[in-house]
Amino acid sequence: MIEWYHWTAFLGGVALLLAADLGVFHRDAHEIPMREALTWTSVWVGIALAFAGLVWLWLGGRAAGEFVAGYLIEWSLSADNVFVFILVFTHFAVPRAYQHRVLFWGVVGAIALRLGFVLAGAALLERFDWLIYVFGAILLLTAIRFLRAESTRPVKQRLVVRAVRRALPMTDSYRDQHLIVREDGRRLATPLLAVLLVIELADVVFAIDSIPAIFAITRTTFIVFSANALAILGLRSLSFVLSGAMSRFHHLRFALAALLTFVGLKMVLSGFLHISAGISLGAIAAILTAAVVSSLIADRRGEGKERGRAAPR
Repeated sequence: MIEWYHWTAFLGGVALLLAADLGVFHRDAHEIPMREALTWTSVWVGIALAFAGLVWLWLGGRAAGEFVAGYLIEWSLSADNVFVFILVFTHFAVPRAYQHRVLFWGVVGAIALRLGFVLAGAALLERFDWLIYVFGAILLLTAIRFLRAESTRPVKQRLVVRAVRRALPMTDSYRDQHLIVREDGRRLATPLLAVLLVIELADVVFAIDSIPAIFAITRTTFIVFSANALAILGLRSLSFVLSGAMSRFHHLRFALAALLTFVGLKMVLSGFLHISAGISLGAIAAILTAAVVSSLIADRRGEGKERGRAAPR
């Protein structure tokens, strides 16, 4: 039987992991290299598998199977989040050294929101299912804009930043990796806070799909929440893996536009057409594979041309 102190122990464990992540391993702002991102992705997956083993010993094989199934569903349905993170960072021109801090607080907020949603049940999310259509339309529009040359507008002219500035006094530019700073005796928000708000809104929208899907597997709220929380922790480092890959493979920019189009269409058509998690993962894998292969072919052709021009006649 799951008691209140089991919830306390799990939340305390997640808090300790996040504290160690921010206070020990990522205390200073720095760009997350590919190797470090891959290492942390493996660490978070390993922690989830270890927790599944603990559930097996504690609650039995059925509960452990439900946790693993929920974890995989959350990963598959939330894979879309990763590409939205990349889009948001690109749109707001967030320096790579500051992105980890935004995602850290984004994870904290997401876990708190998921806890509320899980305790309230899927019925609460169903009242806001119209957000899927709105967010899907936004993704379709941004997918088109993403193919254009990157905007040179200052960050302070971004629509979301201007909207936040109407409610909160805000600096004109980023202040290192701070969300709030004190200047001239006043507390001011930074544009990084606006980025965090967009990230949180994206998580709320995607939770409309993932949480009811896990409730379809198990009604045990502890299993639903723990699967969600541990999957979210791993998706953060995965975003740095894909972001780093984009800088190495030139055609991944077009792949991201295609993925955003796919996700947007899936949301807009969700009321008429159901696309399973397996099909979504297959589409994501196919698009990314095509982008990587085409980038490698283009690079080899470019190297071949350079060698041809350098060869003596």
